[in-house]
Amino acid sequence: MTQATPVHNGSFWFDSLDDFEPPGASEALPEHLDVAIIGAGFTGLWTAYYLKNQAPKLNVGIVEAQHVGFGASGRNGGWCMGTAEGNHNMLGQPELREQGIALERAMQDTLDEIGRVCQAENVDCHFDKGGTLTIARYPHEQKELREWVGHLHGLGFTENDFRWLDAEESSRRLAATPNLGAFYTSHCAAIQPARLARGLGDVVRGKGVRIYENTPVTQIEPGSLHTERGQVSAARILRATEGYAASIKGYSRAVMPIYTHVVATEPLPRELWDEVGLHKRETFGDPRNVTIYGQRTLDDRLVFGGCVDYYFGSRLIPRIRSTHPNFAKVERAMRTMLPMLDQVAVTHRWGGLLGVARGRHPFVHFSAETGLGAAGGYMGEGVAASNLAARILASLALDRQSPLAELAWHRPEPPANMPVEPLRWIGASAANLSGRLADRLEARSGQRSGILGGVLGRLLRI
Repeated sequence: MTQATPVHNGSFWFDSLDDFEPPGASEALPEHLDVAIIGAGFTGLWTAYYLKNQAPKLNVGIVEAQHVGFGASGRNGGWCMGTAEGNHNMLGQPELREQGIALERAMQDTLDEIGRVCQAENVDCHFDKGGTLTIARYPHEQKELREWVGHLHGLGFTENDFRWLDAEESSRRLAATPNLGAFYTSHCAAIQPARLARGLGDVVRGKGVRIYENTPVTQIEPGSLHTERGQVSAARILRATEGYAASIKGYSRAVMPIYTHVVATEPLPRELWDEVGLHKRETFGDPRNVTIYGQRTLDDRLVFGGCVDYYFGSRLIPRIRSTHPNFAKVERAMRTMLPMLDQVAVTHRWGGLLGVARGRHPFVHFSAETGLGAAGGYMGEGVAASNLAARILASLALDRQSPLAELAWHRPEPPANMPVEPLRWIGASAANLSGRLADRLEARSGQRSGILGGVLGRLLRI
């Protein structure tokens, strides 16, 4: 069961908010809602936003265990991506290619939709569409990324969507070591995610949505939800809990919570940024097996993350301690990739939670018969994907025709449950270990390693 404390999630994003105040006692719960949304993260907030836009008189409430943006939405790396987990796998499979193209185009449009909404609703989340760089470190990565650009162009995408940067241009963009070139896409923005979450919370409140914070949900059934503060009846109940699904009775295996670790440096001087790059606030990563990700914040810090963990039994950790050994690994990876940061101080260390669904790609589900629906499974790429999923979920809940409902994320049934323990823990641990070992071998040999055998992938029946 998710507890109502602590109220600060430990992230730099929340620490840098000028006006953040811990929520006080929540107002009394209503007896009835037309639509009850569980979770005041991006999925829940966007769903409420589009429900009220399409049906202004609808009585919509959001029930949140902690406060707006407390979970994954306020702790991530701040990448608002015009793609999502699973899309590129679909683009590589002939039988799924058309579905993959439709999803990729929808996600590219979603990135611009978020920018439009933020401007229209005056949500200042430091949105900066500088694109993202995937740096090739070794010759085999250079070859694979260049071939992938050619493959995408063959599917109808253009240089405006994806292109290869040679080593000289890539190094001007980001002085990473090594740097043999980069796969670049313009469809990504750097944001301050806590500002987006809090801003969306204010916007939906202004549209008449009540947000009941400090109200953990303990059980869901058709027509009603049970909380630690009482019961609420609702014709439609939409679960937007992502990795926190395990806190609700009967959902311990719905989504697998995986933790990632993020650090933020002190603000860097202009002369150091002249050396590092990221002058357009590009986000960046590389093709290693254990993902890393970084961005330049508006106040000139570097935010850098990676290094995943899974806790046995899908245990939920409200706040990862800053002394966790994974933070040292993340800092080491940052300083190895960008050696000019060797003496730069790290001021913030925090953990974020991502959700893995069976199948390893996002899902949206709604049953008109039971009135129950859900969206999630973003695999850490949900800042923008949650907006697209929310628009699909809102149209389904309102029984409105929408071409978005034809996208591959919409499933007639919710994803199958994750495996029982200890299989979840064994699979996650084996995949993490093999990924880290493969990265070490590739760093030594400069060649692709076959050691990452897809243990977790087979376990999840991809």
